[in-house]
Amino acid sequence: MRTYPTDETVDVVVVGTGAGGGPLLARLAEAGLRVVALEAGPNFDVTDFVPDEAEGTRVNWMSERISGGEAPTAFGPNNSGRGVGGGTLHWGAFTPRPDARDLRLRSEFGVGADWPVDPGELTRYIEEVERTVGVSGPTPYPWDEGREYHWPAVARNAPADVVADGCAREGIRTATAPAAILTRDHDQPHYGRRSRNLNFGSIHQGDRSDAKATTANTYLPAAVAAGAEIRPDSTVHGIELDARGHVSAVVYTRAGLEVRQRCATLVLAAGGVETPRLLLHTGLANSSGAVGRNFLAHGALQVWGRFDAQIRGYRGYPSSVISEDFVRPTGVDFAGGYLIQSLGVMPVTYATTLVRGGGLWGQELMDALDAWQYSVGVGINGECLPSERNRLVLTDEVDEFGVPRAEITFTPGGNEEAIDRHAARTLTGILEAAGARETRVLARTAHTLGTCRMSADPAEGVVDPDGRSHDIPNLWVCDNSTFPSALSANPCLAQMALSLRTAARMLASRAA
Repeated sequence: MRTYPTDETVDVVVVGTGAGGGPLLARLAEAGLRVVALEAGPNFDVTDFVPDEAEGTRVNWMSERISGGEAPTAFGPNNSGRGVGGGTLHWGAFTPRPDARDLRLRSEFGVGADWPVDPGELTRYIEEVERTVGVSGPTPYPWDEGREYHWPAVARNAPADVVADGCAREGIRTATAPAAILTRDHDQPHYGRRSRNLNFGSIHQGDRSDAKATTANTYLPAAVAAGAEIRPDSTVHGIELDARGHVSAVVYTRAGLEVRQRCATLVLAAGGVETPRLLLHTGLANSSGAVGRNFLAHGALQVWGRFDAQIRGYRGYPSSVISEDFVRPTGVDFAGGYLIQSLGVMPVTYATTLVRGGGLWGQELMDALDAWQYSVGVGINGECLPSERNRLVLTDEVDEFGVPRAEITFTPGGNEEAIDRHAARTLTGILEAAGARETRVLARTAHTLGTCRMSADPAEGVVDPDGRSHDIPNLWVCDNSTFPSALSANPCLAQMALSLRTAARMLASRAA
């Protein structure tokens, strides 16, 4: 790997190596730019990943965050990654495409926010990402018959078969879910052989087979091959400006030493919590006051049913059935909609969800855990509207690097509550139709979005539609903090596409 002196001004420093930082880093390096990526976590070897929930937290961001509001967001082993590959190390690889209508939510319903992004352009980048990382899926796809996937769909696990049966009995269409999981062995350029899916249920703890796509086995090796440097174990805690008010350097700690890297351009790709946290700490890019505001969390309500036969939902790819029939349901009292996905889950995660989402404790909790192997889950990924009351702020408590810890407050609004009510009825009906003896609704949210949102109007956001700061011309943000609304699809695929788009805009601005 090429390395750069810290006293040399590199073209671009990228903070973060996940879905936001990885594709952009590769694209800039391939264009000949001198680029350095700073990653707070270590550089894992695939042999470091183990199918064990206790040890698996090494790929998660475990530094304390404070949650508030009526529906506090779960952190720790949920929502953020730490290591070369970022959140893609622990993501579930569930890769539905965003529905084009979700990018025009305000135009359609008069609430929320429109994305200042052309849906057709975003889809073209999504298709490129799917080919590069290896997204498997059914062709044709019921809700988009012109769509094609290069790799055939993953094998369904037992919970998926049960959910598909229940949906069929309720007149709900399903398909095998698109997933960034290889179903054929593949030689990844600049990386090597990635094996086909071995039906592990523990992919949230990392994937030893490399069947699951991460930026660590796709975009980052390409970036390094093109001349990028990746510095792991490097936690950024400062940004310096020159006399013009432009970024001139970033300050980070590595191996206990404070390091300063000079740069001509800075890209923050640290995610929906760490990016706004750093900007609030440094007091930058916030003339609009929008940094940290409009925190978004997908509705992720789950319903679990107990069946007579053993299901063993911990085996196989967890989310292998999808329905998009409720992305735009008719006759409802809410804007937007939700996806449905089957669920497979490991025992600790299931227990935690029972406690947090169901309020179970004591003997009731133990009885539910005893029924784990007989249980089937089905969940949603639902739209979330921006709200000023949902926000990230800094506290008086600091971490080991002197950066104030973040407090994230989230309370669902009327639209989110209406989606959850509708989904609870729908999902309960699916499991009952499939033969569940009893069902349980578990409240839940997922993902961290929206805290540095993009906007055409500088007064309404932090970055412009390309991802460039409204305030500082050589500062860019490229992660899901820029989402104006949540979309009903999981964010990772859209974020990788936006990463390529932002890279293209950066290169175009240099050529202008």
